[in-house]
Amino acid sequence: MQLSTFDPAAEPVQRSGWATLSGLLPYLWPAGKPRLKLRVVLALVSLGAAIGVAATVPFLLKWAVDALTGTGGAAIAAPIALIVAYGAARVLQQAFGEMRDAVFAQVGQHAVREVARETFKHMHALSLRFHLERRTGGLSRVIDRGTKGIDFLLRFTLFNILPTAFQILIFCGILLFRYDLWFAAVTLVTIAGYVYFTFVVTDWRLKYRRDMNTKDSEANTKAIDSLLNYETVKYFNNERHETERFDRSMAGYQKAAVKSQTTLATLNIGQGVIVSTGLVIVMIMAGFGVVSGIMTVGDFVLVNAFLIQLYMPLNFLGTVYREIRQSLVDMEKMFELIRVTPEIQDKPNAPALEAKGGAVAFHDVHFTYEDGRPVMRGVSFEVPPGKTVAIVGPSGAGKSTISRLLFRFYDVDSGSVQIDGQDLRDVTQDSVRAAIGVVPQDTVLFNDTIRYNIRYGRPSASDAEVEEAARLAQIDDFVRAMPNGYDTMVGERGLKLSGGEKQRVAIARAILKRPEILLFDEATSALDTHTEKEIQASFSQVSANRTTLIIAHRLSTVIDADEILVMQAGQIVERGRHQELLARRGHYAAMWARQQAEREATPRAAAGGQG
Repeated sequence: MQLSTFDPAAEPVQRSGWATLSGLLPYLWPAGKPRLKLRVVLALVSLGAAIGVAATVPFLLKWAVDALTGTGGAAIAAPIALIVAYGAARVLQQAFGEMRDAVFAQVGQHAVREVARETFKHMHALSLRFHLERRTGGLSRVIDRGTKGIDFLLRFTLFNILPTAFQILIFCGILLFRYDLWFAAVTLVTIAGYVYFTFVVTDWRLKYRRDMNTKDSEANTKAIDSLLNYETVKYFNNERHETERFDRSMAGYQKAAVKSQTTLATLNIGQGVIVSTGLVIVMIMAGFGVVSGIMTVGDFVLVNAFLIQLYMPLNFLGTVYREIRQSLVDMEKMFELIRVTPEIQDKPNAPALEAKGGAVAFHDVHFTYEDGRPVMRGVSFEVPPGKTVAIVGPSGAGKSTISRLLFRFYDVDSGSVQIDGQDLRDVTQDSVRAAIGVVPQDTVLFNDTIRYNIRYGRPSASDAEVEEAARLAQIDDFVRAMPNGYDTMVGERGLKLSGGEKQRVAIARAILKRPEILLFDEATSALDTHTEKEIQASFSQVSANRTTLIIAHRLSTVIDADEILVMQAGQIVERGRHQELLARRGHYAAMWARQQAEREATPRAAAGGQG
């Protein structure tokens, strides 16, 4: 399946419930986890003991009633003892059930945790194209519902539905062999009718539940998308528009939820009629048996107790069946996500990159995105170890695609991208990315402290190393001036910091990583001229003796580069040093002249505004 076609809101590819459940079995009998396997065995033993005790409880009640009515014979001489035994058996039945749940809890939660961890890990292994096209809110619901579905299935399928099925067989067998065929037949027909009616009506109601889930995912996706783009909403004064979009989705959810709730009444009334009819018929038969002397009053109580014990768990069958169906859908959706194949994968037994200086080379690279538009058309260049190469050009020229290919977010259509003579497709992705430090154009920070965000470049770094990186990025003084210093929270996506402050945190993070190769992708685009000059000085210090690739629009940031590549329409149209390119009076010289004119015009416009 193509990874880009995964839709969190769509129904999963239909598979049988058993096929979905089979995907869960390895987590319930985990390899290399003998203690968890022992817990599974103990839980099943407790389950069997609870069913066995449940079968004896009605007999104890019968014997006690017969003893009290004087029809039990000499063998039953202690009704009080039988009543005490009846009470003890009920306690034991509950105790075995609770023991089963307690013993199995660690197995179930381990399964939930492992599936969630594997899904989360797999999402990070998926390629950039998938994440560019994903819907974050919908994906979070897929994982949330999938893990909850697993938890529900483990608790109710293993320890509610299956035990009830065993009890039905045992109790009907007792009725058949102790009394006659009709008691067992009426009980089986009643239960079969109850189950059939429940399944039919619940299947009919499922469409409303699916509508609820679809609208819920839609509303959640829109809410998260809107909140993530809070500033954009404010810029365009579109709070009312966003609220109305969200409300339309919630209105659809409300409509489906009301229909789901009202149709529940049909299910509950029908179930009540079927259960009551079967119970009345069996009790009438037992009553005739007592009157005719074939049965005792204790037998009458025994039959009633058996049926009540069967019908009590069946009362929840409609809800449980619906939830099981929905849980299977939710689980399948999550397993479908796990089955999405990463677009970029390491070759089997691929070695790690051996970085020996960080030489970067693009050899006749051709690359096209999904829309069929060629972005790279025969691009070739080299960045020798320790040298700085800048890539400039207009928007859409293919500059940022170079950084994505270097990080191997995509594979080239033809040609090759190499680091120290090694094709990136022949080595592991982790080792490639470990060798490169990047400062992106759009810096997004985690909603944590400044220290955490800088340390993200190398989580094992000491506080002193974090602060040294901050000094090199010209942000140490600013951080220390804040009340909480390095423990200052930056807010959602770093919204509490200015654009320039976020960029400097990103620069510090890249410095702390200690990479062989530094990549600056419009790293000073958000900075004022004064700050830009300060950071340029830091760049020279940081990139000394380190391979550096600078992607820039502002040409003043690249004048000291060892080589400047000018890109246009996916091709390199000029290359050379700053003065050489100006002397050629070509594309670069035209860009330089235009930017210099804009810089000179800005102070004049500001002065005119003040006047």
